[in-house]
Amino acid sequence: MTFGKKVLSFNYSLNPDWKLPKGFELLYPFSGEDTRSAMDSFHKKFYGDNRPRIFLFGINPGRMGAGITGVPFTDPIRLQEDCGIQNDFKKRQELSSVFVYNFIQAYGGPEQFYKDFYITSVCPLGFITNGINVNYYDDKKLQKAVQKHIEYNLHTQYKFGHRGNIAICLGRGKNFKYLDNLNNQLGIFDKILPLPHPRWVMQYRRKRMEEFIDEYLASFELTLKNS
Repeated sequence: MTFGKKVLSFNYSLNPDWKLPKGFELLYPFSGEDTRSAMDSFHKKFYGDNRPRIFLFGINPGRMGAGITGVPFTDPIRLQEDCGIQNDFKKRQELSSVFVYNFIQAYGGPEQFYKDFYITSVCPLGFITNGINVNYYDDKKLQKAVQKHIEYNLHTQYKFGHRGNIAICLGRGKNFKYLDNLNNQLGIFDKILPLPHPRWVMQYRRKRMEEFIDEYLASFELTLKNS
């Protein structure tokens, strides 16, 4: 089974039956035919081999990126224009996706990047409350309710084929604190390397985007060299 088929098998095995605190809804994109078609095409194109890869952990899928396409940090525009995968989704951009694909192009393009790295998230499914995105750590009851799913996610995905023992965390704040603490308990990776979250860069430091792309490049290349 290829790396990509392992990812797809895991995602399609997730059930939208999570018990969440009142007021929270689960973001479950995998039942849509268009989403599955996009995911199948993406993973066949970029992960159709058995190469181990360095893992990157975002927070959880959002409405405008993976919540539509099923591909982390990849909105419908980037899916078509950068990844070459035609789709009929409404072409709306997602800020994190803009940064990620600017970085990916600086790295050498999607084919080179995805040959070396695999983007996923700490929590495999996302959440909505009052029509807006919610992070798993934004509410203590929500975090507690999804803890077992996160642990299962980390244990299962690690077996896909992780290169080296360093993982990268997108987000230096709460996402890193949670992942680093959980990893210390579970003993999955030797080290978690934190980087600024793409959305934070685009919202608060957009004029300095090139600086952060350079920081990403240096960190990714060092991680790759030491893996």
